[in-house]
Amino acid sequence: MSYQSNPEVELPGFRFHPTEEELLEFYLRNIVYGKMLSYDVIGFLNIYHHDPWDLPGLSKVGEREWYFFVPIDRKHGKGGRPNRTTKNGFWKATGSDRKIVSLSDQKKMIGFKKTLVFYKGRAQRGCKTDWVTNEYRLPDATLPKDIVMCKVYRKATSLKVLEQRAAMEEELKNTSLPSSSSFSSMDTISFCTPKQDLVVFKKEEDEEAMVKEKRLVVFKKEEDEEAMVKEKRSDGIAKEQKKISSASLQLPLGNEK
Repeated sequence: MSYQSNPEVELPGFRFHPTEEELLEFYLRNIVYGKMLSYDVIGFLNIYHHDPWDLPGLSKVGEREWYFFVPIDRKHGKGGRPNRTTKNGFWKATGSDRKIVSLSDQKKMIGFKKTLVFYKGRAQRGCKTDWVTNEYRLPDATLPKDIVMCKVYRKATSLKVLEQRAAMEEELKNTSLPSSSSFSSMDTISFCTPKQDLVVFKKEEDEEAMVKEKRLVVFKKEEDEEAMVKEKRSDGIAKEQKKISSASLQLPLGNEK
């Protein structure tokens, strides 16, 4: 089969939504073992040398998710920890790696998945963002190439925040990009600059704080109402007990014969 380098042109309506098993068993395994893929839909890029908001423009395909083959860059040579520090922040792993098993054979492990979140700033003082990476690697002990597959995306937020972000990105596209019909679909994809991304993130933080504050107020109100209900119940029980006690004292002792 001939090598195709422009799937979006050659395949109208093409959407790239592979399963985890397809990412590991087809795309990553073939690349690691040196087999040429029929379509060039995933490019090579060390995403850990780039800030996440730059990655959509560097991906070959993707609308909400962006895929990359990533050569592992280790801090202290082979066997050392991977270097995941960018110019403006760092990627931090969340939890332990998760085993991925085959859908057709639940006993067959086909790889591992590591989830990382991007933090702005440096370690200890980093500010958490909504950028997430799923890093997939093969389970084989020895591999001919030290390469992983990464899926980058932004964690889902509230509909209101998404609408605000979309409006900001649309405004950015209209004001900063030249109007030319010669651009490809990937050329016209817009995304926030670091400064605008920080503004959006700060706004999201403020909105989250407001939501938390409202929840606390509602929770306090519910607590007060619950306390009032309990108090009324206690008063009611006390009154009933008093009535029963009074009634028992007034009962006739019966007719004496």
